Amino acid sequence: MAEDRPLNDAEMLAALDWYRAAGVDLAVVETPVDRFAASAAAPRGRPAVAPTPQPAMPRAAEPAAAPPVTISLNADPSETQALAAGAQTLDELRAVMDAYDGCLLKKRATQLCFADGNPDAEIMLVGEGPGEQEDLTGKPFVGRGGQLLDRMLGAIGLDRTKVYIANMVPWRPPGNRNPTPEELALCAPFLHRQVELVAPKLLVTLGNVPTQALFETSLGITRMRGQWKTLSINSVSVPALPTLHPAYLLRTPASKAMAWQDMLSLKRAMQENSVAG
Repeated sequence: MAEDRPLNDAEMLAALDWYRAAGVDLAVVETPVDRFAASAAAPRGRPAVAPTPQPAMPRAAEPAAAPPVTISLNADPSETQALAAGAQTLDELRAVMDAYDGCLLKKRATQLCFADGNPDAEIMLVGEGPGEQEDLTGKPFVGRGGQLLDRMLGAIGLDRTKVYIANMVPWRPPGNRNPTPEELALCAPFLHRQVELVAPKLLVTLGNVPTQALFETSLGITRMRGQWKTLSINSVSVPALPTLHPAYLLRTPASKAMAWQDMLSLKRAMQENSVAG
């Protein structure tokens, strides 16, 4: 049997990093609570409330608890910048990303979700990150949100043969949570290089995360949407339009009117910039 000893600092940090990658964000007490028994014992007509176990008070001889530990990914974005810059084609970039093991998201994901659509397209769409269906298929926007996106594009004469679709992070965050600032910083060079290699004439950010990350703003998507701005990424300067994420539209159908205005704005920009549709 392994020796029962306290974890050292390095081991505790490694454990915290593992929990974070697994999506754990809540600590619970060690003593289990039998809520079925508590419900059966409660008087009829009154809601059952299970007692909350109280943590044991530390013994006087024990040292004071250590201060909270700040968790770091222990990864340097300069590494991904160098790797991305060395890729001369999208195929090379995909191979580099597939071989990269420096992001904890990859350890929980099923596979790399690189891109979908036409790499020669003049319109590029950037989302947040893969969801469950995207993680299984390796393609962005294939779930319910992706089906809505297809209908939105179809309404202005577009489909996936006429656009190129990628995400800010290419691996699924556990539980479909938002990518952390550290994860975005680590994966951004890969997305930036995709934009540079595709060199689109128009770019659309879908939702809050890619809009804030690419425009380097703290403003929310509801304040940013519908406003064309010039976005400079590496050697590429491109007109970019933030709009609402299809998953948000599924949750708030009343917002579809705003998304439709943005799609009409995209169609006008295509005409003004002689973009093939």
